[in-house]
Amino acid sequence: MDQVQEHAIRSTVMRLNAQAWGLAFGFLFGLGLFAATMVLVLRGGENVGAHLGLLGVYFPGYSVSILGSFVGFAYAFVVGYVTGRLIGLVYNRVADAVG
Repeated sequence: MDQVQEHAIRSTVMRLNAQAWGLAFGFLFGLGLFAATMVLVLRGGENVGAHLGLLGVYFPGYSVSILGSFVGFAYAFVVGYVTGRLIGLVYNRVADAVG
């Protein structure tokens, strides 16, 4: 195997699927916020999720409620997707430069 073929194989193997990373991070962030919200809603109490409710400043429409958990899932999924895509893109740029 010559050096050009080895370089092509190495760069292909080292690359990440940025879309897969985006989906994985999106679901991780979304389900994390959904679960945290639902735990607080089910636990109940006098002042339910005061700190988590502050996310409503950044995610319009989000609140610590059943409906808010779905709204929060959507927002957190988008943030996670963008984060995962950026990680994948940066990693691939570095892998291409090194490889």
